[in-house]
Amino acid sequence: MKRARYGLVVVTPVYEDTEAATRLFKELAAEFAQGVFVVAVDDGSVRQPLDISTVSEAGLSGVVIKLKRNVGHQRAIAIGINYAAEHLPDNTVVVMDSDGEDLPGTIKSLMQPLADPDVDIVVAHRKSRVETWRFRAFYLAYKWFFKLLSGRKISFGNFMALKPAAVKRLAAMQELWIHIAGCALVSKLRMVACPLDRGPRYAGHSKMNFVGLALHGFKGLMVFAEDVLVRVGIACALVAVLSVIASVAAIVLKLIGFATPGWFSVALGILLLVFLQTGTLTLMTLMLTGVVRGGMIANLAYTEFVDSYAHTHSDQTI
Repeated sequence: MKRARYGLVVVTPVYEDTEAATRLFKELAAEFAQGVFVVAVDDGSVRQPLDISTVSEAGLSGVVIKLKRNVGHQRAIAIGINYAAEHLPDNTVVVMDSDGEDLPGTIKSLMQPLADPDVDIVVAHRKSRVETWRFRAFYLAYKWFFKLLSGRKISFGNFMALKPAAVKRLAAMQELWIHIAGCALVSKLRMVACPLDRGPRYAGHSKMNFVGLALHGFKGLMVFAEDVLVRVGIACALVAVLSVIASVAAIVLKLIGFATPGWFSVALGILLLVFLQTGTLTLMTLMLTGVVRGGMIANLAYTEFVDSYAHTHSDQTI
């Protein structure tokens, strides 16, 4: 099998959004001419399936990977990264969304830090966002919650540039199928952030509602399940200890006659319930930590999700 070398490989998921993808391909062609190879993953589109002609008419080389069903944009990106790692292993890869919010004109700035031998991944840190105040408030709350539970700071999304070695490493990690940004954090690869503006959507509206957005956020925490469980267990144990101390204080107050009628039994009953619940949660989190540590499944075979491949004419052997 031929292994081609390009200046850049772009991995992008597309779902029912041919109009936006067409514009993206044209802008990529204007920025990079013939030096870019597109790996477009059609995430089970039914109404607007992506055709390879959309890529070739823009003057680009590439492949459209059509999936058997909709798997979500994180798994679609994982499939694209696995394809790049297998068929285009010697190329720098940029992961970006196809809706226009990741601007093709900023790719060169994103890739620039990769010239440093001590950098493996460059992630886009947003300087400005074209979002509602509700989204911004939710995102700030999510970042605080993520830092509290995982002990790590997350301030980037899918838009990132990867050296060939980083592509191979991420493709070998099962966390890639859960959350791309979380996988990059847990990969131990050397990472830097590049401040970039976020653009407006090319067309239409985002297909991710609030529930989907919240689920995406919680999937990021799933990557750090062990850390989250340990932190929750420590918090539960601390509350249990405090409930025992408060119970002893309530008993002392009762014995020295400072407790009002009925107060002691109510307070002691509530504290006993708190102790039992937090104690149970502590044991459950310890057990779940062991399950998570010992029950990690093998990496998925991305080809199981693929329905067909369509290459541009000049890249039939890729």
